[in-house]
Amino acid sequence: MHSAVLPWLLVVHKSDRPAVVLSSVYDTTWLPAGKSFVITFFFCVLQDLDDVIQRAKQAGVKTLVSVTEKASEFERVIQLSKIYPGLVAPCLGIHPVQGPGSQDLCSVTVQDLEPALPLFQKYREDIVAIGEQIGLDFTPWYTPHAQQREEQQAVFRKQLQISKELDLPVNVHSRSAAKVTIGILKEQGITRALLHNFAGRPSVALEGVQMGYYFSFPPAVCRNEQRVRLIKQIPLEHICLETDSPALGPDKHVRNEPKNISLSSEYIAQVKGIPPERVVETTTQNALKLFPGIKTSTPK
Repeated sequence: MHSAVLPWLLVVHKSDRPAVVLSSVYDTTWLPAGKSFVITFFFCVLQDLDDVIQRAKQAGVKTLVSVTEKASEFERVIQLSKIYPGLVAPCLGIHPVQGPGSQDLCSVTVQDLEPALPLFQKYREDIVAIGEQIGLDFTPWYTPHAQQREEQQAVFRKQLQISKELDLPVNVHSRSAAKVTIGILKEQGITRALLHNFAGRPSVALEGVQMGYYFSFPPAVCRNEQRVRLIKQIPLEHICLETDSPALGPDKHVRNEPKNISLSSEYIAQVKGIPPERVVETTTQNALKLFPGIKTSTPK
């Protein structure tokens, strides 16, 4: 990360290991022209947390937004915010794919959501967004039947309703379901949404742009030209950055970390033919608009 200019960077990390917590990092640094911010989301194994945080801090990161995939992680993320007060800000949600490990994953059910419902209310004053991950995942081996896809949509709608009740933005997962996901967001009247690691068609993304939604891209786009057309067509004013650690880094065989976030901004600048500084500044403003709750905890 270049120390001279730091954007708000949305960095979403996933892992199929059960002993992980999804966290994000929000950072502020002083610049000659004023103040700029960084936000990153990442999964980290608990015993590795301090090392990941230290490397993130060296890249200019100072605050983490910790994110869940299942109800059993909610309390753990809240505890992290107590262990690292002023550093960790919780973001809670139920992922469309559930299971204890990569070999036992299945589509989410309403029963998976039920334990989380009272926790959303219990921690309503602590959380800054609903997600990540909420959304839809229509990968065929997870949702071979129409009933499973319908139940995913029911769980998604319920969490969107909660976001409206709590007046919070949403961080959305969408895989093999981009058009349906955007359609439900519009149907539910959602106005503040981030579609992370979006891989849908540009025409579908532009429907989201019309609604004011944001789209984020991890460093893995550097090694995959399939997103070039998408990045070109989405206005910079609707783009945020992410790492998706520990996956989707510049090298698929090496664990990704938030310190790689600058790779996303540099690649987007290259694709759009604009200076990296402009990407940094614009994504900073985008994230500030999207996550106003984090702004209130900005260090002085």
